[in-house]
Formats: sequence, structure tokens, C-alpha cells
Amino acid sequence: LKNIETKLTQTMYDYTCMGIFEMHKLLFSFQMTTMILNGDKDLNPREFDFYMKGNPSLDKIKELPPYPWVSETCWKDLQLLKTLGDDVKGVCDDLKANGEEWHQWYDDETPESRDMPNGYSQKVAKFKQVLIIRCFRPDRMVTATKDFISVKLGDYYVQPPSLVYDKIFEKSSEVMPIVFILSPGADPQSDVAKLGDVLGFTGTKFKFVSLGQGMGSVAQSSIETGYQRGHWVMLQNCHLLASWLRTLEKILDNMHKPHKDFRLWLTTMPTSEFPMGILQRSLKVVTEPPEGLKLNIKQSYAKLSDADLDACDHWAFKPLMYVLAFFHAIVQDRRKFGRIGWNVAYDFNESDFKVSSKLVNLYLQKCFDMQEIIPWETLRYLIGEAMYGGRVTDNYDRRILTTYLEEYQGDFLFDESVKFFFSTSGYDYECPKEGNLAQYQQSIVALPMNQPPAVFGLHSNAEINYFMISAKEIYAGLMAMQTGTGGEGGGMSREAYIEKTATDIQKQIPSGEIKFYSENVPTPLEVVLVQEIERYQKLVKQMVAGLKDLKKALKGEIGMNQALDDLGTSIFNGMLPGAWAKIAPQTEKPLGSWMEHFLRRHAQYVDWNTNGDPAVFWLSGLHVPESLLSALVQASCRRRKWALDKSMLYTKVSNYTDREHVPRKLLDGTYVEGLYLEGARWDMEDGCLKRQRPKELIQLMPYVEIIPVEANRLKLRNELPTPVYITQLRRNAMGVGLVFEANLSTKEHFSLWVLQGVAMMLNDCS
Repeated sequence: LKNIETKLTQTMYDYTCMGIFEMHKLLFSFQMTTMILNGDKDLNPREFDFYMKGNPSLDKIKELPPYPWVSETCWKDLQLLKTLGDDVKGVCDDLKANGEEWHQWYDDETPESRDMPNGYSQKVAKFKQVLIIRCFRPDRMVTATKDFISVKLGDYYVQPPSLVYDKIFEKSSEVMPIVFILSPGADPQSDVAKLGDVLGFTGTKFKFVSLGQGMGSVAQSSIETGYQRGHWVMLQNCHLLASWLRTLEKILDNMHKPHKDFRLWLTTMPTSEFPMGILQRSLKVVTEPPEGLKLNIKQSYAKLSDADLDACDHWAFKPLMYVLAFFHAIVQDRRKFGRIGWNVAYDFNESDFKVSSKLVNLYLQKCFDMQEIIPWETLRYLIGEAMYGGRVTDNYDRRILTTYLEEYQGDFLFDESVKFFFSTSGYDYECPKEGNLAQYQQSIVALPMNQPPAVFGLHSNAEINYFMISAKEIYAGLMAMQTGTGGEGGGMSREAYIEKTATDIQKQIPSGEIKFYSENVPTPLEVVLVQEIERYQKLVKQMVAGLKDLKKALKGEIGMNQALDDLGTSIFNGMLPGAWAKIAPQTEKPLGSWMEHFLRRHAQYVDWNTNGDPAVFWLSGLHVPESLLSALVQASCRRRKWALDKSMLYTKVSNYTDREHVPRKLLDGTYVEGLYLEGARWDMEDGCLKRQRPKELIQLMPYVEIIPVEANRLKLRNELPTPVYITQLRRNAMGVGLVFEANLSTKEHFSLWVLQGVAMMLNDCS
């Protein structure tokens, strides 16, 4: 019986992994593990709740963290952790008593593989050890979770099976279509074609149809011929003709005794318009591009031949093809670092590489024939701005793209006195100068499987950021899968906990409306204040009405609708309710931190309304911070008689970190506080950007001077144009999220900071 249970679990895991994205496979494994433990009565609901939410309490912890390296979030989480059992009730006291030992453990690269201080590795269960890691090192939660799954279910469940097309074919049948769910950079066509070659489905026996406008009838006739004669049919890019998919569903319903050799292969990007009827009857397979430089470069060269490498007579063609393959792999794999990698995850694919290689061939052949020098600038422009850059919608992303090409393409590639390396971080990534296809493939096989962030030009902290984002996605996924019947700590029911938290929020919402009065024509800054107060009052009204109705619904006085249910679920999970988020400034903060932010906004508006324009603005506390910046320029233009369209802002970082140290209000412009720096750190003594320290992901900046100036008078040197975003989500594909561009002094070359993704933001996510 045990063997049957084990085999069934493995089979279900394999089958499910085939149809879900890589990012969701660990989430699925962990959910499966916890459900099995829960069924065996081995899972404590309070501990599982802590894993997902940490400490969602709205109450601010009065006692300060005992050491500078212990974050406020960590200290707050520990206050709840110590209530989860006698074996962890002394964790805060142990931390205070053995600070040095805990600090050494915290500083370790892989604390989850080391023994915890005070014998916690021996005296507490494995899951509670994971919870301790959640408090101190949330970036190690992915690895700690994998270790926990390995201990409880086995290593099999943290090593997802590879995609094998033979097995996919074995699981399919003539009445079961195979749906490939694509991700950017993945294309299963060549792999399916290879399988067809092996099984004898080539030429007229395998029909490819790329869907688009007017291709529905072609696809229909191909399917009808295919199912009668036992051919294979592949319909590509189904998402581009979603309206025709209903017709496809009818065709499949009306198929009568299809030939046993018939197979229907469909490819589509994830879309909500795909008919459920087709999905339910089909075998779902997720295809993703290879991860890691080595596999990416290997894939590029797998589709080349010796004839391709010998197509150009110029001696530099082969090394430049390798440079192009390396560049192609770098820009694709940089996506895994999230927003510090790219603001928008672009769909760079094989066609970009192919067209760029043809351009290199064309220009180098021309150089060879005309005996000219290599036109580096033209190649960089065509590849970086036209081919790959044609997909890029964000100017700061385009800056990263062109910086890579400036680093990778130039005469320095062939400098005999100084050998060129793409990177020397952990391995010497060099550019092979000559050889045939087999020799190039041999050098690719020698590359390491995993690359540190430095190979991409990023700081090692970018990897910490990547792991923290992955952990947050697991928490969010788990909360989304909960049925809503779980209990909260101390035996309190879900409804009682929501009601208590709703009451706490109601008590904190400021009473009384802020009203602005002025006898004179309002100044540009006063206009901003009036608009901000209006938006704030709208949010307050929404919160008051929503919480009042929610409490009534919980008591049964009114009916519970979807909006109130969503509000209650968000409060229970310690997240900002969606209805409030729509009319509040963009944020990533959990509910507890957001309430502090909300109350601080009220305090700033009251002070501004009562005492006039402050000397220091808290820019993060404004709903539309761009309006304040525009008002500052308008005010200076009126006072100095400048042309508004020829004026702009520039910034200087001051040494002030406290309002009491600011001597006076600026005549033009203002000081702003609350900006965070990501991707670098600010050196107060030298007044310039410096490389980050390990584990310091963001840094609170000193006060920044924002100064209006006439554009033609502004002459800046060694000042990095740095984007300032609202949150660490940076800017999306629609351009939402960018506030303004700041100027930060640097003694290093700009390329260092560009590739490290240096930016400032108004809010952190804690």
C-alpha cells in the first residue's frame, strides 16, 4: 500500500509539473507537502499561517530591535513567533543574550545549512526552523522550503522532471489535443518536428498552420484532412485568433472516429480567452526557454551549422557571432532578476538573434570586400536600437541594452596586449577567436551551469532580491489557494479576527475633514495641496464605508457580497484591500505598514495646511508626487520670469538627515525626504555613489534638494541620470511608476551603475 501511495504521488507530481510554469513548481510541491501533513494531523495551522503572512498585526512594536542588523520587520515577526510554542518562546531573549553568535549565523551565505545558535536546530522541529529563517533571512526561504520538502517527502519533489517529447506523445491520443502554453523565448515547433521525423510524420503527414487573420478556414480543412487520414496538425499562436477557437471547439466535438495516428498540436501564449472546453479535454504542456547563459548559448549554436559560420569571409565574423550569442543569452537571462534586471520583461527571441547575425554578416562582408574597418557604431545602433531595441519600450531599459553592446563590441575585442573577457567573476568568460562549429560548442560545454549576478554586471545583492521576490510569490500563491476556513492565532475564528482588525483600523482613521481656506489666489503649491486633500478624503470615505458594511455583514445584518468578501480576505491576510489600493498611491506595503504610511500622510497634510509650505516635503506621502514637482517649476518661473517650457529640475544630495538641521526653507525648489536608493549606496563623506555592501538591498537617502533651473544654464559633469520610481516595482509597460529623473554624483564610469540597475524609489516594500 505504501508503494502504491508513493507511486501515485510521484505520478501526480510529474503530470502536474508538465502543465505549470517553473516559477509555480516549488509552490505546488510545498502546497502538496502541507496538505499531506495536514491530512496526517502533523501541520499546526498557526505555524502555516505565520509562514504565509509573518506578523500581520497593525500594532507597532514599542521595543526597538536589539541590534542594528536586526530589521524592524524581523523584530516584529519574532514577537509573534515566540508565541507559537514553548520551544521558541525564548527566541527574543536568546537573541539579546547571544547577539554575536546570531549575527555570525545571520551573515553566513547559507544559514539554512548551518546549525542555529542556542541549539535551535536540535530543539525545534524542521518547520519552525524554516519560520526562524523567515524572520532573519527571508532571501533564503526558497532554499529552506526546498530542504523542508526534501525532509518530509524526498528530493524527488524539489527536482521537477524535464520535458521529454516522447513521453508527451505516449500520454496523448487521437481525441486529446496537446496544448503548449508558451513563455517568451520558447518555441516547441522544432522539437515536435524532430519527434515527427523519428515517428515518420514528415512532409504532407505533418501540417503546420500559423494562425492569424483569415487563417481559420485553412486550419479547419487541415484538421478535417488530418483526422481522417491520420496526419499530425500543428496550429501555432492560437492566442492571435482567439475568436476562431470557439469554432475549433465545435470541430473537436463533431469529430467522429478520428484515425488512431491523428494528433492535434496547439501553441498559445497564456490567455483568458482560450476556451475551457478545449483545455479540459487536452494535455497541457508548459514550454519555457532554457535558463542560464550556458544553455541559452548552447541553444543558439545548436541551430547553426558550419556553413553558417563560414558564410562570411571576414576573420572577425566567427568571434562576433559568439559575442552576439553571449549578448542574446545575457539579455534573456537578466529577466530572472526581476525589476532590477528589466523594468519590463521583454520577449527577446530567436528571430532577434537570426536577423542580427545576418546584419553582422552583411556589414562584415562589405568591410572585407571594400577593405574597410569594422563599423562598430553602425552595428551597435542596428542591433541595440533597431533589432533588440525595437522591442524595448522603456528608455532606461534601452540604456542597459546599449551599454552591454558598448561593453561587448569594439576593437578591444581583438586587442592582443589586453585580453578581452566578458566577465571574470567565478570563471573567465572569454571570446573564442577561431574554430569550427564543434570547437565553439566544446567551449560552450565548458561554461559553468550557474552564473553569479556579476556576470550580468549586477551586484551580488541582486540575487538576494531575486530570492526574496520568489519567496513573496510563494506566500501570495499559498494565500490565493486557501479556502478561507482557516483559523487565526489563539483560537480566534477567521470572522472574529477580521472584525477585531477592522475595529482597530476604524479607531486609527482620523476623524474630521481637512479643509483648506485662502483669501488670495492659491499658489501652485497650494493647488497641489487642495488636490491631494480631495484624493485623501475620497480614500477615507471609502475605508470608513467599507469597514462599516463589512462589520455589519459579519454580524448578518446585511448580505455579504463579493466586494466585502474581498475586503475581509485582504484584512485576514494582512494585505492592502484592492478597493483601497485603486484610490491610494501605488504601494507594495502590507496592511500594517500601509496604515503607518496612511497616518503619516494625514499628519503631513495637516501640517502643510496649518503652517504653510514645509521646508522639507515627504514626497512618498503625496498621491501624485509629479504635481508637486511641476508646481515648484511653475512657482520659480513666475518669480524669476522664466519661460515655463524651457525650465526643468535638477537635484543635489544634501548632508541633512533630520528636519531640525535644515537651516531654512529654499527660495526656489525644496528639500525632499524618504527617497530610497537601490543598486548602489550613497557615501555621505565623498558625496557620491559607491558599491553596495552585502545584504544592504536599499538605503534611505539623505535629504535631496530639488532645484528648478533654466535648461540652457544647466551643465552637469559626472552626474548619473537616475530614475526615481514610486515603488520597487519600478515602471511598467504602460510607463506608470516613473516620477522624475535625479542627478547623482559618481566617480565611476556610468556603465557600472547602468548595468547594476541603480534607481531611487519613494517607497520600500516593508
